[in-house]
Amino acid sequence: MKTVRWSIFFVAILLLWPPLLRSQDYSNYRGFALGTSLTAVLKQTDQKLLDVNVTHSSPSLFQEVTWWPPNVPGPSYRTDSVEQILFSFHNGSLYKMSVTYDQASTEGLTAGDMMKSISAKYGPATGVAPVADPPSKADYDGKGRTVASWENSEYSFNLVHSFFSDRFGLIIYSKQGNAEAELVIAEALLSEKQNGPKKAAERAKKQSDDLELVREKNQKSFRP
Repeated sequence: MKTVRWSIFFVAILLLWPPLLRSQDYSNYRGFALGTSLTAVLKQTDQKLLDVNVTHSSPSLFQEVTWWPPNVPGPSYRTDSVEQILFSFHNGSLYKMSVTYDQASTEGLTAGDMMKSISAKYGPATGVAPVADPPSKADYDGKGRTVASWENSEYSFNLVHSFFSDRFGLIIYSKQGNAEAELVIAEALLSEKQNGPKKAAERAKKQSDDLELVREKNQKSFRP
């Protein structure tokens, strides 16, 4: 009878395990949650609107703000393992967090060490990248190469590593929010490229017209 009860128990665990993994929350990091408003993040990081950088304003608003965690005071003074977090907003809503770890805090740690540490809090990785090839342009431009991922249908939580700077970081984003943002940015860049010559011509004409107005004014007032 006990054997039957234990068998039922283990079957129940196996059936419940996948949903438990899927329910893992990948939208939060250190108290910051994707979907939070810009105002709330500024308050949480004790920053002001002057600290916000507007990256695109048309056709919709994109903003970024960088936060450097304060050092921990006291006898055991130490710096935070996170060097900085870049928060990315689309129309005032947080859709992506880019975390850069302090290099001294991760010195000597392998990708496996980092994965083990993150998995202790966020569960087993849902995807692990194959052995890295030689450094590529993706590593050179600072984005880094994805080492492992933790994700569900809504959010993606990625450990990245840059060969050139030898830094580890995290890229955390809303799948829907990031897809929408990338589409809007791509359309905006295409529009800027297509309308670039026209806008340049308009600026040149305005400068020429302004100069002509000044010329006409000075023609009337100039006395040799």
